[in-house]
Amino acid sequence: MHWIILIIAGFCEVGFAFCLGKAKGLVGLPYWEWMGGFVVFYILSAVLLAKATEALPIGTAYPVWTGIGALGSVLLGIFVFHEPATFWRLFFITTLVISIVGLKMLSPE
Repeated sequence: MHWIILIIAGFCEVGFAFCLGKAKGLVGLPYWEWMGGFVVFYILSAVLLAKATEALPIGTAYPVWTGIGALGSVLLGIFVFHEPATFWRLFFITTLVISIVGLKMLSPE
Protein backbone atom coordinates (compact mmCIF):
# COMPACT_ATOMS: atom_id res chain seq x y z
CA MET A 1 0.00 0.00 0.00
CA HIS A 2 2.85 2.42 0.77
CA TRP A 3 4.23 1.94 -2.74
CA ILE A 4 0.85 2.95 -4.19
CA ILE A 5 0.84 6.05 -1.97
CA LEU A 6 4.36 6.86 -3.15
CA ILE A 7 3.36 6.52 -6.81
CA ILE A 8 0.36 8.81 -6.27
CA ALA A 9 2.69 11.30 -4.56
CA GLY A 10 4.92 11.18 -7.64
CA PHE A 11 1.94 11.85 -9.90
CA CYS A 12 1.03 14.82 -7.68
CA GLU A 13 4.55 16.11 -8.28
CA VAL A 14 3.86 15.88 -12.01
CA GLY A 15 0.61 17.75 -11.34
CA PHE A 16 2.36 20.68 -9.73
CA ALA A 17 4.91 20.81 -12.55
CA PHE A 18 2.02 20.86 -15.05
CA CYS A 19 0.39 23.75 -13.18
CA LEU A 20 3.67 25.70 -13.24
CA GLY A 21 3.94 25.12 -16.98
CA LYS A 22 0.39 26.32 -17.56
CA ALA A 23 0.91 29.42 -15.36
CA LYS A 24 3.96 30.47 -17.35
CA GLY A 25 3.30 33.74 -19.13
CA LEU A 26 -0.17 34.27 -17.64
CA VAL A 27 -1.29 37.25 -15.60
CA GLY A 28 -4.22 38.01 -13.37
CA LEU A 29 -6.81 35.44 -12.36
CA PRO A 30 -5.70 32.66 -14.74
CA TYR A 31 -2.20 32.85 -13.25
CA TRP A 32 -3.52 32.58 -9.70
CA GLU A 33 -5.82 29.69 -10.60
CA TRP A 34 -2.91 27.66 -11.94
CA MET A 35 -0.78 28.65 -8.97
CA GLY A 36 -3.58 27.51 -6.67
CA GLY A 37 -3.45 24.14 -8.40
CA PHE A 38 0.31 24.13 -7.92
CA VAL A 39 -0.07 24.68 -4.16
CA VAL A 40 -2.70 21.94 -3.83
CA PHE A 41 -0.62 19.38 -5.73
CA TYR A 42 2.55 20.43 -3.90
CA ILE A 43 1.02 19.96 -0.46
CA LEU A 44 -0.69 16.71 -1.44
CA SER A 45 2.55 15.38 -2.90
CA ALA A 46 4.54 16.20 0.24
CA VAL A 47 1.92 14.76 2.60
CA LEU A 48 1.70 11.52 0.59
CA LEU A 49 5.49 11.25 0.46
CA ALA A 50 5.61 11.62 4.24
CA LYS A 51 2.94 8.92 4.59
CA ALA A 52 4.85 6.56 2.29
CA THR A 53 8.06 7.01 4.28
CA GLU A 54 6.34 5.65 7.38
CA ALA A 55 7.05 2.18 5.96
CA LEU A 56 9.54 2.76 3.12
CA PRO A 57 13.16 3.82 3.61
CA ILE A 58 13.67 7.50 2.79
CA GLY A 59 16.73 6.55 0.73
CA THR A 60 14.43 4.61 -1.60
CA ALA A 61 11.20 6.62 -1.37
CA TYR A 62 12.67 10.04 -2.10
CA PRO A 63 14.57 9.07 -5.27
CA VAL A 64 11.54 7.14 -6.56
CA TRP A 65 9.28 10.12 -5.83
CA THR A 66 11.58 12.58 -7.59
CA GLY A 67 12.13 10.11 -10.44
CA ILE A 68 8.40 9.78 -11.08
CA GLY A 69 8.15 13.55 -11.02
CA ALA A 70 11.10 13.95 -13.38
CA LEU A 71 9.85 11.34 -15.83
CA GLY A 72 6.33 12.74 -15.80
CA SER A 73 7.56 16.30 -16.20
CA VAL A 74 9.75 15.38 -19.16
CA LEU A 75 6.84 13.56 -20.82
CA LEU A 76 4.52 16.51 -20.14
CA GLY A 77 7.13 18.83 -21.61
CA ILE A 78 7.36 16.75 -24.76
CA PHE A 79 3.69 15.92 -25.31
CA VAL A 80 1.89 18.93 -23.82
CA PHE A 81 4.35 21.81 -23.97
CA HIS A 82 6.02 20.70 -27.24
CA GLU A 83 9.57 20.62 -25.88
CA PRO A 84 12.17 18.78 -27.96
CA ALA A 85 12.46 14.98 -27.64
CA THR A 86 16.15 14.65 -28.41
CA PHE A 87 18.03 11.36 -28.30
CA TRP A 88 20.08 12.35 -25.25
CA ARG A 89 17.06 13.61 -23.35
CA LEU A 90 15.25 10.32 -23.91
CA PHE A 91 18.41 8.33 -23.19
CA PHE A 92 18.95 9.93 -19.79
CA ILE A 93 15.29 9.76 -18.77
CA THR A 94 15.42 6.05 -19.68
CA THR A 95 18.42 5.55 -17.40
CA LEU A 96 16.46 7.29 -14.66
CA VAL A 97 13.55 4.87 -15.08
CA ILE A 98 15.93 1.90 -14.97
CA SER A 99 17.40 3.29 -11.75
CA ILE A 100 13.93 3.68 -10.20
CA VAL A 101 13.07 0.09 -11.05
CA GLY A 102 16.39 -1.04 -9.56
CA LEU A 103 15.67 0.82 -6.30
CA LYS A 104 12.25 -0.79 -6.11
CA MET A 105 13.70 -4.25 -6.69
CA LEU A 106 16.33 -3.77 -3.97
CA SER A 107 13.96 -2.21 -1.42
CA PRO A 108 13.40 -4.25 1.75
CA GLU A 109 9.65 -3.41 1.70
